[in-house]
Amino acid sequence: MIPSFATGLSDAAAPDFLPRDRFAPTCFDPAFSGVIPDLADTERLVTGTAWAEGPVWFGDGRYLLWSDIPNNRILRWSEETRRSSVFRSPSHHANGNTRDREGRLITCEHETRRVTRTEYDGRITVLADRFEGKRLNSPNDVVVGPDGSVWFSDPDYGLNSHYEGGGGEAECPVALYRIDPGGGVHLMDDGFINPNGLCFSPDRRTLYVIDTGAQPNIIRACALNSGHDRITSHRVLITAPPGEAGDGFRCDAAGNLWCGWGGPAGQNGVKIFGSDGALRAFIPLPERCANLCFGGVRRNRLFMAASHGLYALHVNAQGDVTV
Repeated sequence: MIPSFATGLSDAAAPDFLPRDRFAPTCFDPAFSGVIPDLADTERLVTGTAWAEGPVWFGDGRYLLWSDIPNNRILRWSEETRRSSVFRSPSHHANGNTRDREGRLITCEHETRRVTRTEYDGRITVLADRFEGKRLNSPNDVVVGPDGSVWFSDPDYGLNSHYEGGGGEAECPVALYRIDPGGGVHLMDDGFINPNGLCFSPDRRTLYVIDTGAQPNIIRACALNSGHDRITSHRVLITAPPGEAGDGFRCDAAGNLWCGWGGPAGQNGVKIFGSDGALRAFIPLPERCANLCFGGVRRNRLFMAASHGLYALHVNAQGDVTV
């Protein structure tokens, strides 16, 4: 590992693969076994983050952005140089990131309690920081709908921890919100204990939401109306085993859910579920995985933002093209 003294990060200039005897993926569904190649090993790309979150791939620049929440920065990893650098500091303790349908960066910020968009020239546009005149709590994760609307979760985690750049009193209920293309902010559902990770199904008929406030954690499948702008019903799809916790997730093009996961020894990494909620595979990591995304030239490289590092694995699945 080559340290970057300016950032406190260590880059793996040469491949740094995890020992396969300890970190080999496991497939529970024989029909899924070919999705994780036998010859593919999980690679550690970067170490030195305090709590990594919100990875998002920029294929047009061949780089990944991800958040280091306690260190108040967004980081950048280049596929061409294999080096990491600071993309934005301070980041207002940014958490979740995604891209809108024009390719611009959308970011959730704990410190400022807002959702922002980074314009092509680098200017920051505030998309939402209040609802009905009251400040949001601490926007956490964010996805973009087929009509360009921005959906985000707003739990109270940032308010409860100065470590994550928050602090302050709640003014709004924890909830799931939608910013329509015209700029209006709408409360979609306040029935969660603490909504966290978000992900659309490839057909955009379902929004998956993980409630990390519920004990045990649950992932709800929320059915959307034909206009994709309202939740018509929801059901519990996945219930985490006691002592385990999900976080951020993404769908592959076939509709499987790839979920950042944490728990007791041997349960940290990524759990993969079918659209029916059945566990299909597990990718172990040395530490808890907070969030992930697909990237690379063919969208088949899984990038995993874990507690103190960034990991990657080539798979025989492609990420949903619009997330």
